[in-house]
Amino acid sequence: MALATTARSPKSCVISFRYGVSPQPAQALVGQLAATIGAPLAAELLTSDQSTEAGTFAQRARVLLLREQLRSLDDAESRRLIALADALVRKSVWIVGGDGWAYDIGFGGLDHVLAMGRNVNVLVLDTEVYSNTGGQQSKATPLGATAKFAASGKSLAKKDLGLMAMTYGHVYVATIALGAKDAHAVKVLQEAEAFPGPSLVIAYSHCIAHGYDLANGVDHQRAAVESGYWPLYRYDPRRAEAGLPPLQLDSARPKADVGTFMESESRFRVIQQQAPERFAHLVGQARHAQTVRRALYEQLSAASPTPPDGPH
Repeated sequence: MALATTARSPKSCVISFRYGVSPQPAQALVGQLAATIGAPLAAELLTSDQSTEAGTFAQRARVLLLREQLRSLDDAESRRLIALADALVRKSVWIVGGDGWAYDIGFGGLDHVLAMGRNVNVLVLDTEVYSNTGGQQSKATPLGATAKFAASGKSLAKKDLGLMAMTYGHVYVATIALGAKDAHAVKVLQEAEAFPGPSLVIAYSHCIAHGYDLANGVDHQRAAVESGYWPLYRYDPRRAEAGLPPLQLDSARPKADVGTFMESESRFRVIQQQAPERFAHLVGQARHAQTVRRALYEQLSAASPTPPDGPH
């Protein structure tokens, strides 16, 4: 596997990837050389469970043992297997980018990757600020926030990137906020890594452009979750196969006012200072949008699909 990275700023980056050697030629050679390698080792190389970190480490140890056994041999097949042996270890592919890339300028590429069904993980660091253009309004800009081309506060809701990815049905999708629930964030990343298909993890990321002391970033993330501004959830297609709702809501119903949360950030508060009536209107819209979104998520989290009959 090879990674190629291009980035015009730390905030907005595009990481393209291409797969290196396919495991199939290496697996075929292991089968051909089973007598030389030893049947037990060959079987473990071909059938080992690498869905966990421990399983992957064990496979790497087997590959080292394989190379040691083949090093004294001089036939073409043995030399080729030595060169291809790394393909027997499961690869972890992560694409990391900001919201300007994921929601906007690079969304077409992101959507294409998710639609392909490959075992690729995507981590979006979502600050809701299109930093690459100096704070221009984007589809990640939340309702009521000021930005370039939205000086009086954005009047439309933020694009729901996670919900759009869920509609494919084969993508693991989750939101995290490390400052709010660190154990939940770790669990999500582990599940995304283990999921045998595309995964999309959207991480709340505080930013200086939000307009508050970033020394309080952890507490602010907790407030974002408790107010319902940033809901936490996991959508796992494997649950649908068992007849369970694939969507699980991991944050409780809001116990704080989203309007109060908005007042804690200058990107919202500037409207309150300049046009109080406009701010009150935007806060009302934000409360309504949050209620609608929560109701939709709750409905989806209660929907139990009929499990498939079997492979078709």
